[in-house]
Amino acid sequence: MRLSERQSWDGLSPGGRYYFTRNDSTLVAFAVGARYEPGNGFYILGAHTDSPCFKLKPVSKCTKSGYAMVNVEPYGGLLQHTWFDRDLSVAGRVLIRTEEGSMQHKLVKVPKPILRIPMLAIHLQRDINSTGFNPNKQTECTPLLALQAALQDSEGPAVSEGRHHPWLLHILAKELSVKPDDIVDFDLNVIDTQAGVIGGAEGAFVFVGRLDNLCSSYLGLRALLDSDVSLASEAGVRVLALFDNEEVGSASAQGAAGPVLQDTIARVAAVLGGGAEGAVQRALQASFLLSADMAHALHPNYPDRHDAAHAPRLGDGIVLKHNANQRYATTAVSATLFREVCRKAGVPTADFAVRSDMGCGSTIGPILASGLGLRTVDVGLPQLSMHSIREMCAVADVGHGYRAFLAFYQTVSALDAALEGADAGLA
Repeated sequence: MRLSERQSWDGLSPGGRYYFTRNDSTLVAFAVGARYEPGNGFYILGAHTDSPCFKLKPVSKCTKSGYAMVNVEPYGGLLQHTWFDRDLSVAGRVLIRTEEGSMQHKLVKVPKPILRIPMLAIHLQRDINSTGFNPNKQTECTPLLALQAALQDSEGPAVSEGRHHPWLLHILAKELSVKPDDIVDFDLNVIDTQAGVIGGAEGAFVFVGRLDNLCSSYLGLRALLDSDVSLASEAGVRVLALFDNEEVGSASAQGAAGPVLQDTIARVAAVLGGGAEGAVQRALQASFLLSADMAHALHPNYPDRHDAAHAPRLGDGIVLKHNANQRYATTAVSATLFREVCRKAGVPTADFAVRSDMGCGSTIGPILASGLGLRTVDVGLPQLSMHSIREMCAVADVGHGYRAFLAFYQTVSALDAALEGADAGLA
């Protein structure tokens, strides 16, 4: 059942299944156990929906040396050189003015390649292989859309003084079955048009863009849906929270640093608590967060970039992430609970900790753990080529992730209840 954050949630009940979106880029779905009682915990799988890319600027129309181009800016820590000489297009959200004068938004993906960032020939930069390739983000990463002269001579949309090229608006309008003049504005990402494939000599690898972190998001959703068969015996609330803007720090209304998860737990616990004293606070202390984001696998060409004792490989199973400086929120207690979930499900696990002489990345785990006081374990599937336009992981690890996430939803509340030592923070 779809909920609205602007309306009452008084109809929530044990056994119910609900979801809502914020900004249509963050999704929260939850299933209330049939045996839920006030103060029981929320068992949350958190991931993020965004990936590094180029995004179109508010004034995307750009012309250089007779070429119609699209003005973009980098989003997140993308490996920008991997976007050169790729068949690119756009996807995202478009705001439409209806015939009645109201505004609505539609999602769009243009399947054909309409953009390209061409590489400068080696003949014109002969030292590139010795000095390295570090293109200027403002002047050298602008995608080509068309020949300006060809657009002026064509019978297509007339050249205008608007913020966007008329031909871009024409392409979007065709995909959306609207008129170009109906398009008010948009939030568009540049995307790769190449489909994902299974590769390797024995089909052992997945080659596709945006594994970080749509792989975790998809597996989490699939696991929540498939765990439904055991909801009758569940005493907690199973939650999937997929946040936007993780790649730029999560500090947004729809990011993990915003109030979306806190709002969810507070409203659900209050409604189901029926006025019971401390229902929200008790629920928070009884809850557990599985923060799922892709992990750095050992690169065979750069083995020195890993601590040898914490170097997961593709196919090793789901990775538990550790950092003493709280860049990850995993503790010995939360790691033990999740390892027990995986052990019972027959899922192998590995550990990752960054080299002591290197900086460590982070994710939504520490943000939510510190903001809400949630017990948290940071995990992920091992992958290579993180933040490239094309990433890779092992087919086997996709299965490992699904089984681990499904087991988390189906068994963690019972395992949590069986642990002794509530005052020690085990439960």
